[in-house]
Amino acid sequence: MEMDIKKSVQQQFGDNAEKYVTSRGHAKGADLLKMVEIAEVEKNMSLLDIATGGGHVANAFAPYVKEVVALDLTPEILAAAERFIRSNGHTNVTFIEGDAESLPFPDESFHVVTCRIAAHHFPNVQSFIKETHRVLKPNGIFLLIDNVAPEKESFDRFYNDVEKKRDRSHFRAWKKSEWIQFLETAGFHIESLFTFKKTFPFDSWCERMKLPNAEKEQLRNDLIQSTESVKRCLNIIQQNDNIVSFQGEAILIKTKK
Repeated sequence: MEMDIKKSVQQQFGDNAEKYVTSRGHAKGADLLKMVEIAEVEKNMSLLDIATGGGHVANAFAPYVKEVVALDLTPEILAAAERFIRSNGHTNVTFIEGDAESLPFPDESFHVVTCRIAAHHFPNVQSFIKETHRVLKPNGIFLLIDNVAPEKESFDRFYNDVEKKRDRSHFRAWKKSEWIQFLETAGFHIESLFTFKKTFPFDSWCERMKLPNAEKEQLRNDLIQSTESVKRCLNIIQQNDNIVSFQGEAILIKTKK
C-alpha cells in the first residue's frame, strides 16, 4: 500500500506540477510568513526542505541561510520548483529527488528542517519524523506545517474521506494531538504551536486535481448532505445547490532536537 500511495503522489504532483507553483494556498499565506519569522535562521546555516512541492518554503528561506536543499519525491514538480526559484535569482538552492521517509543524507547534516503542507501524503509519518530527527544537528530546529483533522472522530473521518476522494495520494490528515504525541515520542521538544484557518474554494480545490465532473459532483453532494454539525465544524458555505467553499485548519509546530 505504501508504494501505491507514493506512486499516486508522483502521478498527481507530476501531472499538476505548475499548478502547485502558482496555487495561492501554497505560494502565499500567514503560515509561510510565520514559519520564516520564528525559524531564527542565520547566514551560516544549512536548511533542508522536505517535500518541497512548488518550492515556496525553499524560496522564502534562501535569502537568509547559506544553503537550502529542496527535496521531493516527484521529478516533475522538483523541476518546476527549480524554475520558480531560479527565476527569483536564488543560486544557493540544490534540488534532490528523494523520499521523506528515507532521507539520502548523513546524520546531523542540517541546522534546520522544514516541511509544509505535505505530510498528509506520507504513508509512514513516524519514519518521516525519525528521519528528520536523524539528519538534524544537535539543537537543530524542525518546522512542520500541515493540514489537520478535527479532534472529534466523526468529523475526522468525514474530513479525511472528502480529502481522499478528491486526491487519491492523500493518506491522512492527523489531529493536533496526534502530531504532538508523534513528535515528542521521537525525541523532539515542542517550542511553539500555531493554528491557521484555511478556506478552500470548492471549484479551484477540485480543479487543481483535474477531477472528472462525476467525481466533483459526488464531492459536492457529500458536502451538501453532511450533517449540520459537520457543516458548522467545516464552515461549509452553500449557495442553492452549489458549494462555494469550506474551511479546514493547519498547524505550524516549531520543535527542537
